[in-house]
Amino acid sequence: MNYSTSLAITMLSQFAFIILILVTVGLNTIAQILLKLGSGQNPLNVFVICGLLAYAFSTIFYLLVLGKFNLSVAYPVVIGLTIIATTFAGAIFLREKVAMSHWLGIGLMLSGISAIAFAKVYPK
Repeated sequence: MNYSTSLAITMLSQFAFIILILVTVGLNTIAQILLKLGSGQNPLNVFVICGLLAYAFSTIFYLLVLGKFNLSVAYPVVIGLTIIATTFAGAIFLREKVAMSHWLGIGLMLSGISAIAFAKVYPK
């Protein structure tokens, strides 16, 4: 295997990691929004059921992430990005007010997630 083939395989595996993470985060965020919409109603309403299904699929994708990557990288990246995505989704779709201090916290979380992901991509 030559250098360019090896590089292509590495880039493909990094791209697959990003896709798995984004699908997991997206499904988890959708689940949060659906559960919020279904809260305070009959426990078996369509929002709750769809939210639980989104969580189930999110868990399946998260298992794929855990099968390929260290827990010390996967967990903080998935949870951090889910918190960030859920905050944005709550502000956009649920019209929730987000305080400036929360946005500052999101900025700090992004820097922490970047440090963790950067260390994984470029280890010592």
